[in-house]
Amino acid sequence: MLKSEDFFDLSRTRFAGLFSETEYVWEALKNIKGYIARIISSNVSHIIKKSCLIEKTLILYDGKILDGGFSIEGGEASKGELVVRAEREVLNGASVVYAGAFLMDENIEIGKGSVIEPGALIKGPTVIGDQTEIRQGAYIRGNVLVGDRCVVGHTTEMKSSVMLGDSQAGHFAYVGDSILGKGNLGAGTKLANLKITGDQVLLKINDKKYETGLRKFGAILGDGVETGCNTVTTPGTLLSRGVLVYPNCTASGYHAPETIIKLRQKQEIQKKKG
Repeated sequence: MLKSEDFFDLSRTRFAGLFSETEYVWEALKNIKGYIARIISSNVSHIIKKSCLIEKTLILYDGKILDGGFSIEGGEASKGELVVRAEREVLNGASVVYAGAFLMDENIEIGKGSVIEPGALIKGPTVIGDQTEIRQGAYIRGNVLVGDRCVVGHTTEMKSSVMLGDSQAGHFAYVGDSILGKGNLGAGTKLANLKITGDQVLLKINDKKYETGLRKFGAILGDGVETGCNTVTTPGTLLSRGVLVYPNCTASGYHAPETIIKLRQKQEIQKKKG
């Protein structure tokens, strides 16, 4: 019920090793930094020799950097629609780093067929997979794994978190100390990661208490989870496979597979005086 395979199909992600030797799914959060250090293959050092601000649109292709002589045809990278050409030849697997993006250090890996849009800011260590979009205004604060065919959208912030693949946070989201499977975050979704009291996140599931050992712990969202616009999760929320959260809801605790979480509204009727 609380193992990684209960939430995710790990055969579909390049980051399955993150969950090695874990008993409970949230324990993978403790492994992120060390796991990135083992697998990262930085490929941006030549780009940021002079400045963290990318001043000219560049193409990463076959281990080389192209700064001219190419054309970019529209289309969403996450859907495999991105086309880059050089002298009429299609450069399959070419990635685009647009002018105006910020790459703050060398400890960044950008996969094949991905796009970093103007105004996006990325700090390392960060691994970005294939056919992934880091859109305008996105803020990636480091210790982040973004899998294949993902979207980190406008004004979306990520830190110490994982998108396993086919994960989308397209608009105005906060993803802190969390793990996302295949699914979609509605606009304005916030995965809160720190208790107001600032102490360890404790879980109570079926009358059993679990000490996570984590002071910062956002949410675990299994494959197929969908959140409506302006959803908020409290620290230590676990949404199993296929959970649906209605817009404007606050979700907390553990929810079994295929659960639907709706807003509960209480109407208070006050008697008129006199």
